[in-house]
Parts: sequence; C-alpha cells; structure tokens
Amino acid sequence: MKLHTILGANGNIAQIVSNELNLHGIQIRQFSRNPQKENDSDDLASGDLLDSLAVNNAVSGAEVVYLLAGIKYSSKIWEEEWPIIMSNTIEACISNNAKLVFFDNMYAYDPDQISNLTEETPLNPKSRKGQVRKEILEMLWKAVEEKKLTAMVARAADFYGPNASNSFLNELVIKRMKSGKAPQWLYSGDKKHSFTYIPDAGKATAFLALQEDSWNQSWHLPTDNSYPSGNEITEFLNKELGTKFKLQVMPSWLVFVLGIFMSIMKEIRELKYQSAEDYCFDSSKIEKKYGLTPTPFKEGLKACI
Repeated sequence: MKLHTILGANGNIAQIVSNELNLHGIQIRQFSRNPQKENDSDDLASGDLLDSLAVNNAVSGAEVVYLLAGIKYSSKIWEEEWPIIMSNTIEACISNNAKLVFFDNMYAYDPDQISNLTEETPLNPKSRKGQVRKEILEMLWKAVEEKKLTAMVARAADFYGPNASNSFLNELVIKRMKSGKAPQWLYSGDKKHSFTYIPDAGKATAFLALQEDSWNQSWHLPTDNSYPSGNEITEFLNKELGTKFKLQVMPSWLVFVLGIFMSIMKEIRELKYQSAEDYCFDSSKIEKKYGLTPTPFKEGLKACI
C-alpha cells in the first residue's frame, strides 16, 4: 500500500485530503502534535514541525507529503516559524525522495492585481505575512529548479464550508445569522470577494497529487467565479433563513481602534486590500486542464446552513 504523509493533520483541508486518498487505497500518516485518525488504516506520528528529526521520521517511506499546516495568526510567529517549517519539510522530502504538495494562500500576490488573480500573477507582497509566504515559496521553487525536489503549490482563496474553523465567512456571517445576530464584514459590503469551498479544495488537492502531469507548477483550486459581495451574501442568507438582517460593515477607523485591544484585528489590518477592493481569484486553469469545477457558491452556502 502506498504511503502519503500529511504534515499538519486533522485541519479543514487535511480531513478532506485524507478521506479522498483513502478512497484510492493509499495509507495516510497523520503528523501533528496530537494527531488523530481520519481513516481506520491511518498511521499516527506525533511531533513538532519545528523539529527537523521528527519531520524526517514522519516523511520516511512516504511517496507524497502534504504540507497543510496552519500556525498562529501572527506576523511575528510567521516570520520566526514558517521558514523553519518549510526548510525542515523540503530537507525531509529530498532525503526520502518524496514529492511535496504545499497548500498555500494568496498573500504573496501583488495587491495591485487582486481584481484578477491567476497562477501567473506576480509575487510582490506588501504585507509582512505576504513577505513570509513569498520567502517560503522561493525556498520551495529553488529546490525544484535545482532538481532536488518534485513539488507543487495548491492555492485557495478564503475558505468556507460546513463546520469550517478559522473562516471569517462562517464566523462573522453564517454562524451569526443562524444564531439570530446581524452579520459583520470589514471595510466594504459591496466589493466582490472570492471564496473557496473546503470540500472542493481538499478533493482537488488530493486529485492533483495523483496526476503525473501536475507537478512542478502552481494550481488555483476550484473557486466559484460569481465573486459575491457581503451584501449579496447577506441578502441570500436572509431569504434562506427567513430573516431581515442588515450587514454591519466595520470601517477602517473601527478596525484600527479594535486592533489596539484585539490582536486578531491588529493582524488583519495589513490585509485591508482583500476586503476593501474587488478580490477575484481565477481557477480556470484547473477547470480547463482536468475538468474540476467548483461547487456553486449558493449551493455551498445552503450546505453551511
């Protein structure tokens, strides 16, 4: 039985990837500080991604490795830890002749291009978190260019989906409206916004890893191109839930003030462009190449409620 290792087990995407690979008869090694089985045949390996020996042991014997980890949402911690995590992962993959799938976001892209993000959009970040993502991507592609590593980058927009954790759409809109509270948004309720459905992202990531011709390139995972605004989402959910809520939009000055008292609000200020401008994430490459299409956004929202 083939073995694939997931670094950063049991998260939103890792759960879907694990289930998909299991359907193809692949054994999964789940690696994190406290890993849990997603399938009966899973192997568990406990450890820290900052520990190079633990990462190497987790990768040993695997044909494919998935770096699906998330760490605390702090620029300082990202700057300290992500380069170590990526270095440990790359070295482990090279030492064990394993392929690497890195699950990425869009932070490293040029903010001036956010209205039309494709795999060809330049990496030119203006934020601290974006600079970190660019740095670790350069580490990965350098290893590929030197022919030491076979890898791919699977990239998604903002997440949403049933029971999603760390999704602002789920937390600020869907959950609030379901519990009888007004939905909240940042900066502007009229700008277009991209959302990737978690089941689509996980299934497409597993699919790409099983193809022969998908490697050594970047892929945007299937994302509906309706690009709904906060107001449009609120209107749709009001109809579905039989409510009459109005979207509460936090202006720049309020986000700034809240950032003085709330670390998460301070951390998101540098990414204002993602909500204050039209944010359109194009996934036509994977759709044309493999016929993988996204779940229609309204259908995904219905699944969430």
